[in-house]
Parts: sequence; C-alpha cells; structure tokens
Amino acid sequence: MSFAPYSRDVRHPDKGPPVTAEQIRADVNAVADYTRAIRTYSSTMGLELIPAIAAERGLKVTVGAWIDKDETRNEKEIRAAVELSKRNPNVEGLVIGNETIFRGEKSAAEMAELIRKVKRETSTPVTTGEIWNVWLDHPELVSASDYIAAHILPYWEGVSAEQVVDRSIDIYNRLRAAYPGKRIVIAEFGWPSAGFNRDGAVPGELAQANVIRTFTARAEAMGIEYNIIEAFDAPWKSFEGSVGQYWGVFDANRHLKFPLTGPIVPNTFNQTAILALLLGLVFSLPMLRASQTVTVSQGAVLAAAANGVGAWVALVFNHWATHYVTGGNYVTLLLSLVLLVPLVIVLLYRIEELAAVAFGPAPKRLVEARPAATLSRYPKVSIHIPAYREPPEMLKQTLDAVARLDYPNLECVVALNNTPDPAMVEPIRAHCATLGERFKFLNLEKVSGFKAGALRIALEHTAPDAEIIGVIDADYVVAPNWLKDLVPVFEDPTVGLVQAPQDHRDAHLSPMHEAMNAEYAGFFDVGMVQRNEDDAIVVHGTMCLVRRAAMMEAGSWSSDTICEDTDLGLTIAENGWKTHYTRTRYGWGLLPDTFEAFKKQRHRWAYGGFQIIRKHWSRFLPARSRLTTAQRRHFLLGWVAWLGAESVGALAAILSLAFVPFVFAFGIAVPAHILTLPIIATFVVYVLHFIAMYRMRVATTPLRMLGAAIAAMAVQFTVAKAVFDG
Repeated sequence: MSFAPYSRDVRHPDKGPPVTAEQIRADVNAVADYTRAIRTYSSTMGLELIPAIAAERGLKVTVGAWIDKDETRNEKEIRAAVELSKRNPNVEGLVIGNETIFRGEKSAAEMAELIRKVKRETSTPVTTGEIWNVWLDHPELVSASDYIAAHILPYWEGVSAEQVVDRSIDIYNRLRAAYPGKRIVIAEFGWPSAGFNRDGAVPGELAQANVIRTFTARAEAMGIEYNIIEAFDAPWKSFEGSVGQYWGVFDANRHLKFPLTGPIVPNTFNQTAILALLLGLVFSLPMLRASQTVTVSQGAVLAAAANGVGAWVALVFNHWATHYVTGGNYVTLLLSLVLLVPLVIVLLYRIEELAAVAFGPAPKRLVEARPAATLSRYPKVSIHIPAYREPPEMLKQTLDAVARLDYPNLECVVALNNTPDPAMVEPIRAHCATLGERFKFLNLEKVSGFKAGALRIALEHTAPDAEIIGVIDADYVVAPNWLKDLVPVFEDPTVGLVQAPQDHRDAHLSPMHEAMNAEYAGFFDVGMVQRNEDDAIVVHGTMCLVRRAAMMEAGSWSSDTICEDTDLGLTIAENGWKTHYTRTRYGWGLLPDTFEAFKKQRHRWAYGGFQIIRKHWSRFLPARSRLTTAQRRHFLLGWVAWLGAESVGALAAILSLAFVPFVFAFGIAVPAHILTLPIIATFVVYVLHFIAMYRMRVATTPLRMLGAAIAAMAVQFTVAKAVFDG
C-alpha cells in the first residue's frame, strides 16, 4: 500500500522537517501485519530511511522519486532512489514520477527518456506512475518502462461504489489486451471514506470498506498485482479537495478504519446514535412543555422535529470527530455553525407554529366578534389620534368614523404635531368644532419625542374620568362597533390592553399594494393569533385599547425607542397585566404609497425592535419582571425568528459572495454537506409553513400569497440593515 509516514500535524511535507526514523518505524509497525509491500513517492526529506526500516518487518518496497519542473530536485530524487535500490535488497521497483504527465509537468517522451536513463543505472525494474488512460495513449511510455504502473481510481470518473470493482477489472483487462505479455501493476486503487460526491461516486466509511475488501478479494483470485492508496489518511492534503484527506485504510491516528473480515460497523456509530437520542429528548421537552395543551398529532410533529435536530447536532459532532478540520476549513466550519444556530432555532419555531395551527386545538383566548354585550356601565374611552403633516381630507374621514362610533361615553383628542402649514391645521380645527365638544383639537407646534411626545401631551388633555385610552393612526377609518365589541373585555380588572389587527382600504390600487396587504395579513392572522394563546402579543399601536391605569403604571409613552407602541405593550405585560387580541377587523388605514416608503416603514419597525431588545433584555432575566416563561419564550424566539433570521440570511448571502476569492487563496473549503442540511430543511419548512399558514388562516388568493412572499423577501436586506444599524 502507498506509504507516507507524516503525522496529522504536518501542514505539507515540503514545508516541514524531515521525517524521523522513529516516526517511520512506528508507521511501518502499524501496517506490517496488513500488507506485504509498501510504495513511496519520494526518496528525500527522511523518506530514504524507509527501505531499511521496512526490511526489519520483512516488507518489500517500491521506491518513488518525485518528479516535477524543478530539475535540481528531480536529479536529487533520482540519485537517492537509485542509491536505495542498490543498498536495499527489499527494493523491488523504482517509480520515477507520479502522474507527472497527467499534471502536464513532463511529456510522455520526456518521461520515457528519463526512465531509460534510470534503467541504465540500476538493475531494479523501473517505471512511472500514471493514470490508466495515459498508458493506453502512449505506447512509447510502455516500451520504455519495465512494467506498467497504472492508477485506476474510478471515484474520479464518477463511478458508483457498487460498480467500481467491475470497472477497475475491466480497465485492467483493456491494458492487458493493449499490451499482451507486459507486466501490469494496479499501482493505485482506493476509495475515500469521506468528502463530496462526484456524480455517482459517494464516499463513505462503509463504501470504502466494501470497495477495498471486494477488490482485494477479486485481485487475489485473479493474480493481479495491486497497491492500495493509501496506508494513512493525510490531513495535509486539503488542497486536493474534500476527499484528498480520506483515502487511508488507517485514520491519521493510525487506527484501522474497518475490519478486513466480518461485519462492518462505523467506529462512531454507537456514540452518535446515543447522542442523537439524548439530544432529541432534550430538545423535545421544552417544545412539548411550551404549549398548554398538545394533541397527539401535534406532539408527534414536535417530537419528530426535535429528534431531527438532535440527530443533526449529533452528526455535526460525529463530523468533527471523524474529519480533519485544518487551515481554512476551521473558518468555514466555525462560521457556518455560528450562522446555523439561529437558523435551527427559527426552524423549530416555524415547525412548532405549523404544528399548532395544523394539528393543535383551536385558539381559546381570541376575542371573537359576537353580539354586543349589555354593559352595566360604559367606562369612558378617550381616543387619541396623533397626526404629523397629514392631508386634511384624509384626517377628516378618520374623525367622521370616530364620530359614528356606537358607544355612548367617549371623547377624541386630535394632536397635530410639528405641522406648521395652516392649510393642514385650520381645516382640522374647524372640523373638530363642527363635530362637537367630544372632539378636542391640539395644535402642538414644537414637540420633541416624535409620535410618543404628541401622545404624552394628548394624555395630559384627556378627561380625568377616562378609564380606557384608544389609539388610532391618522389614516384609519374605524368600524362603528369597535368600542361596543371590545370595551367589555375590560370588565376583567386584570386586562390591561386589547389589540385589534391592522387592515387597509387601498389594497386594490396596484399589485404592489395587494402584495403589501397580503404580507401584513400573515402576521396579524397567524403570528399574533398564536402568540395571543400565551398572552404574548406584539402591540402595534393603531387599533389598540389600553387601560389608563396600566398605561400610567408603565410610565406612559416612551421616546427612547422609535416603536413606542410595542415598547409600551411589552412594559404593560412585564408589569403583569393581561393582553388580548382579536382577529376581527375594526379599522382600515392606508398602505405605503411606494416601495421606498414600504422599506422605510419596515426599517423603522426592525430598528425599533432592536432598540426594544436593548432596553428590555434585563427584564427577561428571572425575577426581573412578571412575564411568564411562555411570554419570555415567545418574545425571544419572535425576535430571533424575525430580526435574527433575516440578518443571518443577509449576512450568509454577503459572506458567500465575499468568500469566493478566499476559497482559492486560503484553501477554505465549501461547507460539508452536514452543514447544508439545516439550510435545505429550513427552506423547505419555510415554504411549507408559508403555504399552509396562508391557506389555513389568511383569507386570500394564491396570487396574493405569491405577492406576500415577494414582498417579504424584498425587505429582507432592509431588516438586516436595521439590525446592523442598531
């Protein structure tokens, strides 16, 4: 077998110190019980010691001389090889050059002349090592050589492991037919135990064992001389692609990879299987405990997903244990794992949501539309409408809708802020006067703190007896039954907030508007409904009713984030108040006019979300707030699923492009297939999740679903930029 006595720490034989006699002797002892002869590829840098040491164990040696374009080195190699053949009777052949013609460093004529030159200096048979078709193409090389040393490695031809032995014997017979009577040695035959597929050729530990065991049995039966490549795995061969390191019969620690007889079981099979089962159990428990009630089908899906992730993590550990991660491969592996952690979390989160909707019980906490309850009393509601340079006619529609509300005890505070144009101010002042004393008009010429600042001032002008604060955007037209349907929820004194979904009345204007509206609907009809089951909704301002006491306990509207509504809602939940959600539409606003406006809105939401994470992270620690475990989990996973996944996706795309030149310059390998499994699985789950959720929960058409998907993808880099900006 091919013999290269380099330790696993050697980066490259040409760049390290000479091999020592101790290393050679240890490696000879490792292989001596499994082979009759060994082949070397060089006769310098300590390798000249091999024949004498091999003789101690009765091994024959085919000595190699490395030939390339460095003529000084070539001459040194040849002199050393010839000298070894003269001094060591166990040297049975000289192989001058290894695939030198195939690499294009010498022509066939040049190699033939070199072989003839060496033959004049030694009585030992002389040849060169070349792939089999070089011998068929160059009869002059055959004539010059004492025997044919053919490399037959069908892996590189994409031949499957099941066909490789037959293919190799067929090639051997073609050489015999082409050169009858010529001695033929299969000087290299083997199969890698790891690495990438090459068409039908799939590396693997079991495949390597079966191929080599089958081939050696056939070759022995047919009397074929052969040499197995190679004795030891060579971690330093990372420059040969993903398979170059894994051709050894022994691993780099000099352990035999497979038994030569009897059953074949991967060395790490039992450990990997046990680890996969344990991790599957560990991942299953929190997923199953997260839901209050889990159906059998839902539990089966969650357990299968958790065990799938557990198996993948176990395979990653197995990959680390059975592969040689060197040089630039460290960068690839570690960076891939860092990026995959949030991806796998999101994968499980999506599967959990999919299982809950498809197989779980129906939502129990939703405030569903129903005949209006008869209230014993009608608590006063103060509706606040902040407006910044809004078109007067649009704002008038909003005010008229409030005036039509079927609720006897309300007021409306309109807070125009930082709007210096009288043409935008005076029509609203006049309209409020027309609508009556229930409508309070505030012209706040210089307000700091953006929208939150205006809402704080509106709160100062709120009637003292108002118990509930309603908030709507300046473009929202509300339904008459909004308050009549939702105010009764506040009869429970522990309820601090009730949120209705956003919707829009201008989705028909263009395909872009249709796509944006459908994209919004997915959040309001799927995500919010599921979060509501654990009292973990995301407050989004408009169409929101808040108990005044809960708002004041939370410190009113804060200006230290640009998503003051979500910030307030989270603070209210942290203080222990209950929140409720309804999927019934009670108000309709206007969509962003342009794609650029859509991107700016999404950037503001994502940037504000990141600000909220920085502000509230400490309150997610144990005993730092009244949030339940389920609430903490929803908020944290929600942030990871939205902000984290979008950012990781964008970062991965950028790095994939940026790394292309480094792959060649620094030997950074393409990530192993084990690292691509979560990417493929996440893509499949994302598509399945999107289609299933929209079909089951969102009232829309397939074409609008496609538009929603495009709209979501269109702002992925916008969300990522917001995270990085934050």
